[in-house]
Amino acid sequence: MRRKLPTPDLTPELTVDPEILENAKRSLEAEQPKVMAKCSVCGSEATPNPTEQLCWVCRRLKISAWRDIETQSPAQE
Repeated sequence: MRRKLPTPDLTPELTVDPEILENAKRSLEAEQPKVMAKCSVCGSEATPNPTEQLCWVCRRLKISAWRDIETQSPAQE
């Protein structure tokens, strides 16, 4: 009969120097944009673009609507 090998502890205790942890937190805060604009359609967070303040969903819907208008036949007159 075979003996079962003991399973190693897969959750070793990790310790991080508090100074390194604080530097990492500060660098993450510096990377994030300070002011997020609101979407003018739905009110969710949008990229601060001065020409159009749209979130990515509303922007994709706008582009999709433009494509639909361009593909429609001009015989509607």
